[in-house]
Amino acid sequence: MSTAGQIDVVTLRLGGEWMALPADSLREILEPVAVTRVPLSRAFSNGLINVRGVVVPLTDLRVAFGMPPATATEDTRMLVFDVPLDGETVTVAITADKVHEVTTLDVSTLDEVPSVGLRWPPEFVQGIGKQQDEFLLVPDLEAIFKQHAMRGTTQKQPDEGM
Repeated sequence: MSTAGQIDVVTLRLGGEWMALPADSLREILEPVAVTRVPLSRAFSNGLINVRGVVVPLTDLRVAFGMPPATATEDTRMLVFDVPLDGETVTVAITADKVHEVTTLDVSTLDEVPSVGLRWPPEFVQGIGKQQDEFLLVPDLEAIFKQHAMRGTTQKQPDEGM
């Protein structure tokens, strides 16, 4: 992550964590829609949704961050992003427990990922900040999607009511 300037981010909750994702990659935020499960797919992306006539993979960042699965609530949302992946742009949907707001984040306030004591995979984190007296995790979507798109194993995940 660059060390100067500001970026617009969308803040959200996922598994009790507060996260910030780049707003410039955000296409739209949806209330939960019907999900078509894909047999023998990986837990990270085991379903497809229809976004204005386009088939979009639904992904769960909980898998990347080692969080337990969760059941959808009235606050659950699906965020549709354009994510860079190997020189191309891929449209994906990401499930969030709750979306808070689009805001500006001062990049200079972000700390490097600590080498010890981090409960998340450090290769998936661009930086950690603090806003409103809480830690704010800035995930590296490109790294997450690159690793999970390249995995050759399948993992079944139980239907969690989405």
